[in-house]
Amino acid sequence: MTRAEVDRDRCEGHGFCESLVPDLFAVDSDGKSSVLQDSVSDVAGAELAAESCPVAAIRLLNG
Repeated sequence: MTRAEVDRDRCEGHGFCESLVPDLFAVDSDGKSSVLQDSVSDVAGAELAAESCPVAAIRLLNG
């Protein structure tokens, strides 16, 4: 199982992750990204979101 984590201290709310994988990420009312699911169903999309994050705030964890 793959999980996604967002470092909310590092996140600047650019929203690339939400635009790439809207069923997994959302920018909430405080302007930071949040993870919407406990496990990642679209691993390729989550990897693209992590790679696209300009502040490297997304980590993918396996296990």
